[in-house]
Amino acid sequence: MKFIEQKLRGAFVIEPKVFGDSRGYFMESYKKELFDKYIGPVDFIQDNESRSSYGVLRGLHFQRGEWSQAKLVRVTEGRVYDVIVDLRRSSPTFGQYIGVELSDENKRQLFVPRGFAHGFAVLSETAQFCYKVDNVYAPQFEATLLYNDPRVGVEWPVKPEDMLLSEKDMKGLRFEEIEPFE
Repeated sequence: MKFIEQKLRGAFVIEPKVFGDSRGYFMESYKKELFDKYIGPVDFIQDNESRSSYGVLRGLHFQRGEWSQAKLVRVTEGRVYDVIVDLRRSSPTFGQYIGVELSDENKRQLFVPRGFAHGFAVLSETAQFCYKVDNVYAPQFEATLLYNDPRVGVEWPVKPEDMLLSEKDMKGLRFEEIEPFE
């Protein structure tokens, strides 16, 4: 596995070694020893999965305080544009974002540290999105950063008229309304 640190400190794109032949392929999607070496110890406690159609935009979600979550995300079918936003006040990249294409073809993963908002837009007909988390879901501490907040300025590759959002995501908080992580 190759761990590529991103401009947002603590975020990594992880490229697995894929061994393929006429029968298919094999890869390690997670190896604790390498994860601990490059990122540090993270105790993943749950795996989640969602399936969405083209244009679905989920996010930008995060949990506050002691309920914040680190995530290891990947796509096992289709393609998504995955986005994280740094909400750590003391970070030199506070308020900045990165976007990474994750797909079943490139098999890349993205490690999202605690203190980030996270979301994705589906670029293929459908996409199956899988992720590990290191903390339980706590709905009372969940928040959403508005997907099109002008301060953050995410450039989504899906046209606004093609986006499918939940009511919760359409009513996300503006960046200025969010209490940053310390």
